[in-house]
Parts: sequence; C-alpha cells; structure tokens
Amino acid sequence: MSQVQGPARESCEEQKAMGPETGLEAKVQHGNVDREIECTLSKSANNTKLCGAVDMLEGRDAIQRDLDRLERWAHANPIKFNKAKCKVLHMGRGNPKHKYRLGGEWIESGPEEKDLGPNRILGCIKRSMASRSREVILPLYSDLLRPHLKYCVQLWGPQRKKDMDLWEQVQRRAMMIIRGLEHLSYEDRLRELGLFSLGKRKLRGDLIAAFQYLKGAYKKAGEGLFTRACSDRMRSNGFTLKEGRFRLAIRKKFFTMRVVRHWNRLPREVADAPSLEAFKARLDGALSNLV
Repeated sequence: MSQVQGPARESCEEQKAMGPETGLEAKVQHGNVDREIECTLSKSANNTKLCGAVDMLEGRDAIQRDLDRLERWAHANPIKFNKAKCKVLHMGRGNPKHKYRLGGEWIESGPEEKDLGPNRILGCIKRSMASRSREVILPLYSDLLRPHLKYCVQLWGPQRKKDMDLWEQVQRRAMMIIRGLEHLSYEDRLRELGLFSLGKRKLRGDLIAAFQYLKGAYKKAGEGLFTRACSDRMRSNGFTLKEGRFRLAIRKKFFTMRVVRHWNRLPREVADAPSLEAFKARLDGALSNLV
C-alpha cells in the first residue's frame, strides 16, 4: 500500500487508503523500488505508504509517476496489486481531489478508510498461524502488532489506570498465545522473552527523548524545557533536574513534568552516558529497578 501526505494531500492504498496528500498502500515486498520514488515512501512489515503534497499540479504528477513506477515494478517481480482494495484518501482543506490510476484502472477515492486495530490484527495472527512457538509468534507480534501500540505513544499514550490496563491487555493476550509459557505470570513471560511492559516502553521512550533534549541531538531545541537543580546529594546522578510546580493536576501529565522524577532516579552511569546508543543500552539494564 502507498500513501501520500502534505498541505493538501491524497492517498492511494491497497486495503487501506490515505491523501490532501495522496498515498498508495500495498502489501508487497519492497525490493529497491524506493530508490526511484519521488514522493515520500514509508515502509513497514506489512505495507508501504507513498505520500506527497498535491497543492500544486507538480505534486499530482509526481504521485502519478510514482504509481506508474510501482505498477511496473509489480509486473517485473512479478507481484500483483489488488486494485479492488486500493483507494485514494483526500486530506486537508482545499484539496483538489485529483484522480489517479494504477495501471489502466482508476483508483476509487473516499473521505476515510478504517484500519485494522491491534485486537483484530492479533485475531488474524491467531487464525492464520498453526504454530504457537515463540520463534513464530514473537516476530509477528513485534512487526505487525506492537507498532500500533507504541506509535507516537509519548503524545497520545493513556494516562488513566483503566485505559492503561486496556492498552496493556493487548500485549498480555499476545503473550498468552505463545506455547510453553502458560505456567508463567505475565511479568515472568515478558522477562523470559526479553520484553518490557508497554508502560515501561513508554517510560523508556520518555527518558530517551529527555536525553536527546538534555545532551543529544535536540540539545539546542531543548534549551529552556528543563532546569538543572543544585544538588549536593551524594546519591544523585550528577545531572539532577528541578521538579516544577503546577496548580492543575493535568500538568503533571505533560512530558516535561512527568519525565523529571524518573530522570532523577536514573543511576549515574546511565545519566552520564556519552552517546545515545550507550544511554539506551544502560537504560535497558536499569529499567527493571525504576518501576
């Protein structure tokens, strides 16, 4: 599937659609087709999205050329697009709603397209796979299901306990599928598989983002987001942040508020990591003691 995005966008896709950008999505192997694509090509395990702005005619023509390239590539491999399941989604105000072809057929357009949610994806995995071994289920979970649960989670992630429980329940159900771990608790299954709970993964993402703003690639952009605290405590990590005060309880959910307490609890060797990769490696080792 491919998808396009921009000021005015449209999207064409197989089994899903998007676009006042335009996008085409198709469940195919990618090969090297993206080397010739003019628009933005986003790829994941089970789909590809071609995205581009269509506020000018040049954008429309670029999308059509990319669709033609995808069609030629499919014939050369050979792989066939299911054109009956391809759609164009028009997004953005003032979208000219151009029409696009895939091969010799016009692609149907629509205002929206419903995607499979995590529970339905998990159901598809259970119905489609006869094997329940970790070697089969774990890669499918990691590639097809978990991206839906963690995408931009720092922005939309659940805050209330009942919502967090529902969110975590999806991963809990996925772990129950794996044969040989039935006698273990959810926490022990995660430990056996080398996984974190979704809550810990969200916290990990928060701390990595904080590192980037404090010491990494976003240091300049992060100036003013956090304030260093004057601390002479022997047990501090040497880079203690000041916890802000707030009048409304909702403020404590903001990224710059919620991450401070966890950052201050990091061991010194984690906070002093010289690079992002070193920070990630040390953080993974310390996370089990944080929550």
